[in-house]
Amino acid sequence: MAQWTSAVGAAQLARLLGSQQDRPAGPGTRRPPAYRALADGIRLLVLEGRVPVAARLPAERELALALSVSRTTVAAAYEALRGEGFLESRRGAGSWTAVPAGNPVPARGLEPLPPEALGSMIDLGCAALPAPEPWLTRAVQGALEELPPYAHTHGDYPAGLPALRAMIADRYTQRGIATMPEQIMVTTGAMGAIDAICHLFGGRGERIAVESPSYANILQLMREAGARLVPVAMAEGLTGWDLDRWRQVLREAAPRIAYVVADFHNPTGALADEDQRRRLVDAARSAGTVLVADETMSELWLDEDVEMPRPVCGFDPAGSTVITVGSASKAFWAGMRIGWVRAAPDVIRSLVAARAYADLGTPVLEQLAVNWLFGTGGWEEAVELRRAQARQNRDELVSAVRRELPGWEFEVPRGGLTLWVRTGGLSGSRLAEAGERVGVRVPSGPRFGVDGAFEGYVRLPFTVGGAVAEEAAVRLAAAARIVETGGTTGGEAPRTFVA
Repeated sequence: MAQWTSAVGAAQLARLLGSQQDRPAGPGTRRPPAYRALADGIRLLVLEGRVPVAARLPAERELALALSVSRTTVAAAYEALRGEGFLESRRGAGSWTAVPAGNPVPARGLEPLPPEALGSMIDLGCAALPAPEPWLTRAVQGALEELPPYAHTHGDYPAGLPALRAMIADRYTQRGIATMPEQIMVTTGAMGAIDAICHLFGGRGERIAVESPSYANILQLMREAGARLVPVAMAEGLTGWDLDRWRQVLREAAPRIAYVVADFHNPTGALADEDQRRRLVDAARSAGTVLVADETMSELWLDEDVEMPRPVCGFDPAGSTVITVGSASKAFWAGMRIGWVRAAPDVIRSLVAARAYADLGTPVLEQLAVNWLFGTGGWEEAVELRRAQARQNRDELVSAVRRELPGWEFEVPRGGLTLWVRTGGLSGSRLAEAGERVGVRVPSGPRFGVDGAFEGYVRLPFTVGGAVAEEAAVRLAAAARIVETGGTTGGEAPRTFVA
C-alpha cells in the first residue's frame, strides 16, 4: 500500500484505546510492557475494522500527549507494529495502518463466514438461520408458476410488484394500521430500504440518532453515507428505551433521522412497550425528526405468552413522522432479499424517484415468492417453524454458556435472534481475536456501538443449538482463558465439527 487514505486523530485513537477493558492481572500474571500493550491495542482496532486500513495514525508526540505516556513508548509501539506488518511509514508522509500479507482485510460490519471455513469454525457472527423448508422450495415453485406474464414485460418495477405492494398493505391493515399500496415500496432487503431512506433524508453531515448499542451493519451503512451518529443509551436490561435521554437528544441535537428497533432489538433483545412507542413518536414529531422503525424482528416472538405492542407507526396516524422498514430476511430466510418501506405516499414517491440512480428495482422472482407465501398462508407456517427453531437454539445456547462461562452476565430475551452478553470484564475485541484461534467466530461489543463503546460485551445469536451450541460454549471458554492469562492455545488446532 503506497500511502494513507484517511486519518485518525490523537483524541479519537485515545478514546478507542481507552475503551479496551482488561481483567485485572491475577497472581503470577505478568503485564506486558506499556509499548507492547499499546501496540496490541492498535493492532486489535485494525483487526476489528474500527481503525480502517490505510488510516494515518497521529504523530508520536501527539499520541503520547493524548495518552499521557512517553514518546519513547509510542515510538516503540509503532516500531513493533511495523515489524508485524500492521504499520507502514514513509519520511514526510507519516505512518499508516496496514495488514500483513496473507491476512484478510477486516470488515467493518458482520459479513457471513465463507462456506469453506464452516468445517472448522463455528460461526456466531451472522444472526441468520437456514431456510424453513419445505416452504422456500414451495414458494419458489409457486413464483415460477406466476412468472410467465411478468416475463413479457421489461421487469423493472421501481416501487415493487403491484400485487406484492397490495399484499403488504393489506397485512398492515389487518394489524390495525390502515395502509394503501401507494404507501409501500418493495426494496432489496431492509438494508436497501434504510440505505434509500438515509440518502433521501440524511445527506452527508446530517445527524442521525441511533440506539446505543445498535445493529452493526446499519451503523456502518450510515457512517459510509457520511452521517454524524448521535448515540442514545438503551435502558438497562430488556426494558426498551430511556425516554428521558431520547427527549434530550431529540431536543438538543435535532437529528434529521432517528433509527430504532422497537421489536426484539438487535443486539439486546429488548421489546419497547406501547407507552414508550407513543412517547418516542411524540418526541420525534415535536423535534421534526423522521423516526425510522425497523420491524425486521417483529414476528420473532419466542415465548407463547408475549403480548406484542402495536407497531410504532400505529402512533403516527397522520403518517408524517414514522417510516417503517420490514423484511423477509430475519423472519423467513436471509437469502430472500426482500424488504419494504411503509411511509406517506409522498415519501414513497420520492424514494421511488431516487431509486432510478441506485438499483432500479427488486428481483421479480423473489417478490413473487414472498407474495406466494403471504397469499397462501405459507408465511405463517414458515415463521412458526422459524420461531420453534430459534426458541430451541436460544434455550440450548443459554444453558451451555451458563455452564461453561458462569461469570458472564445476560438477560434472556423473549424474542429475536440475539443474546447480548457482558463478559465479566474481559475485552470483547480480544475475545473475538482469541475465538478465531480456537474455532469460534463471535462479534465483539464495539461493533454495535459508536466510538469504542461496549468493549466488555459480545453478541451471541441463536443460530446454533444442540451439540454445536455446546461446542461453541466450550470454545468461548477457551478463548476467555486465553484473554485472562495472555496465553496461547498451546498449539492445539480447533477441532473440525460436523453438525
